[in-house]
Amino acid sequence: MYTHLQLRDSDRPPVTLATLARMKAQGEKIVSLTCYDASFAVLLDAADVDVVLVGDSLGMVIQGRDTTVPVTMDQMVYHSAAVARGLHRPFLITDLPFMSYPTKERALENAVRLMQEGGAKMVKLESGGGQVEIVEFLASHDIAVCAHLGLKPQSVHKTGGFRVQGREDAAAHQLIEDAKRLESAGADVVLLECIPAALGMQITAALAVPVIGIGAGPDTDGQILVLYDILDITTGRKPRFVRNFMAGAGDNLEAIKRYVAAVRERAYPAAEHCF
Repeated sequence: MYTHLQLRDSDRPPVTLATLARMKAQGEKIVSLTCYDASFAVLLDAADVDVVLVGDSLGMVIQGRDTTVPVTMDQMVYHSAAVARGLHRPFLITDLPFMSYPTKERALENAVRLMQEGGAKMVKLESGGGQVEIVEFLASHDIAVCAHLGLKPQSVHKTGGFRVQGREDAAAHQLIEDAKRLESAGADVVLLECIPAALGMQITAALAVPVIGIGAGPDTDGQILVLYDILDITTGRKPRFVRNFMAGAGDNLEAIKRYVAAVRERAYPAAEHCF
């Protein structure tokens, strides 16, 4: 009983929102990775990853689909629960999948499922100005929220594909304003995907909450990559921001530890990984 109290003063206490806020304040890089099952979750825990995301990217890397759109709530709950069973230290975030938050009420219902059934400590939703009220509503019910800006995979059919966002001045300004509004609405973390490095730095400096980037440059508070990408499991062409950490590693755990070290030592991302 009261495991959280027993572990508070241990050598590896669980990461909390307070931990992430402290890391931002002290300039410590937050190391994040996606995960979809208990076996890999154990390795991420052993490698001292700070944040684990059960992403709806599982639709592509696990299910072999072209987009994340077909992923369902039941599938997210299933994978989140599996990952949660393998974790001790990392902070667990789980995606709300496509059309699982069209209204405040549906968003709350599905966020509760991810937390109660899936073991998530925070839910992530692909955001913009239209999601401000939903973020505010979830936050008012004491649900931790990660807002996702930039490239939003659930919207690829609307935006015309997987493309870098925020290159034009107007689009960059809108992303900065959206990030500020989402923070004011109660977002506890902001994730930026596929934006110019300079814009990633601007948004990170403008927000008090931690900012985690994927293809958003080296100046965000933390980095996240798809686990299957860093382990060189993904076949075919990979995004520019991907780095293969299996090269020269003896096993999966060593590769993950190399990623953790590279982020903390600011060796990743390098210039060739940025837009």
